[in-house]
Amino acid sequence: MEGFDSSFASPEEYILGITKEIWEDRGVATLHRHYAPDVIVRSPGGLVEGNGAVIAATMATMAEIPDRQLLGEDVIWSDDGEGGFLSSHRILSTGTHSGDGVYGRATGTRFRYRVIGDCATSDNQIYDEWIIRDQGAIVRQLGGHPKEFAGLQIEREGGLEAAKAPLDTWVHPPSRYTGRGNDHEAGTRYEALLESVMNADFAAVSSGYDRAVQAELPGGTTVHGRPDVEQFWIGLRSALPSAEYTVHHRIGRSDDLLPPRAAIRWTLSGIHSGWGAFGAPSGARVCVMGICHAEFGPSGLRREWVLVDETSVWKQILLHLG
Repeated sequence: MEGFDSSFASPEEYILGITKEIWEDRGVATLHRHYAPDVIVRSPGGLVEGNGAVIAATMATMAEIPDRQLLGEDVIWSDDGEGGFLSSHRILSTGTHSGDGVYGRATGTRFRYRVIGDCATSDNQIYDEWIIRDQGAIVRQLGGHPKEFAGLQIEREGGLEAAKAPLDTWVHPPSRYTGRGNDHEAGTRYEALLESVMNADFAAVSSGYDRAVQAELPGGTTVHGRPDVEQFWIGLRSALPSAEYTVHHRIGRSDDLLPPRAAIRWTLSGIHSGWGAFGAPSGARVCVMGICHAEFGPSGLRREWVLVDETSVWKQILLHLG
């Protein structure tokens, strides 16, 4: 941890520690210290540039969900070879929709949802971040649907001509972080599994996943067993049958008291030309950003977490349809 605060003994301690300090300890001002002034945060819904914008977005979320807790489930990280690291941090968030905001008028609803953030960190600061929130889980628990939420979002942003398009916001501008992760066996194994699935070799689920696999899927959905996992991937791929699948980052790790784990960040870019997870083919050009975590056991992949923001996909479709 050269160049980092001496109170942090490891990347895990750093990521978990500053997350708690910022959100639960209400240390929003510490973002000036923990985030670089020119930080870029990429998400399926848009781009946030600069520390000031990050602080503003953080306060807006706190106002809408004041009792939010961020329960760190795992930090899967890799060294960048230059004294820094890339961490893929999986969080289970809980809270109450107590204030008006992005999700509409306060409802008093208790909900929970997952977030995965990939953070490039050096010299005690995060300077690049890719983050996905399970917006579909939030919207459904508030009584809505991702498609409906996307339509309301377009209206709030001023209609079709003025609405912010989410296309490619996680790619441009180019990142200062140029690493691709590491070559640990768990990472290459998971990458090969996802590559097979994305190439429509769905038999890879039967050969590569534990029969009792548990998967946490978009929309806050938990499934058990190979058939339901297979059906999820078929639904996603069949909606975008000719889309290009690209892996942007891969990490594998083995740590004491934990099973071998992997983190993969990817995009699926192409035309919404098939029936599947997003309804009737629309002809819209769609870019899907995904981050996945996996744990392996003696009989294959035993636990999987897949995050995709369904609302950003629906927004792209609705903007195309007009």
